[in-house]
Amino acid sequence: METENPEDYVVLLDRALERTPRVVDTTSRFTMPKPSVFIEGKTSILDNFGTIVDYINRDPDHLMKFLLRELGTAGKMEGNRAIFQGKFSKQNVENLLNSYLEEYVICSECGGPDTHLIKNGRIMVLECDACGAHRSILKRSRQKKTEKVPIVEVGGIYDLKIEDIGRKGDGIARMDKYIFYIPYNQKGDVVKVRVKKISGTLVFTELVAEEA
Repeated sequence: METENPEDYVVLLDRALERTPRVVDTTSRFTMPKPSVFIEGKTSILDNFGTIVDYINRDPDHLMKFLLRELGTAGKMEGNRAIFQGKFSKQNVENLLNSYLEEYVICSECGGPDTHLIKNGRIMVLECDACGAHRSILKRSRQKKTEKVPIVEVGGIYDLKIEDIGRKGDGIARMDKYIFYIPYNQKGDVVKVRVKKISGTLVFTELVAEEA
């Protein structure tokens, strides 16, 4: 009795695997990169806007229009960054990005991110490449009110850009009416700080180590 060639068996096995439908893994939740947001003068900057757009595989103009509408402000894209007129907290921007993710990216059936948007007449449809499900996207009304100026409080953590250096060598950053004193002296750098003490409009901080 002849024995089958092992190489022929491997070829047949590979073909069988190629024809096997891909199993969608919904056990792990899809998450986008954390937004890097800081205040610069009278504007708010989403420093990794381009990175987020690439990660979720969406048109940058579509995401930008969504953010501008929800924030109720004007803005522009500049390289990898998105710049918004007004002062918005990191949490505010992150909440809107998560809303966009749920509405325009994540499949409501399998929970996967492998989707694309198509226009069906006047209706936009989200179609899943993984499981084949599709759903229409309803027009949403803008949030009634967006908190433009974050509340500064003891223990709060903020991403701030060093605008000036004080007489004692501390970095100085500004947010609305507040002046932040930061134990860091590289002008132009963005640092993460925790508020230790507030005296009127003066805010004293300490550096927060970035998570590995």
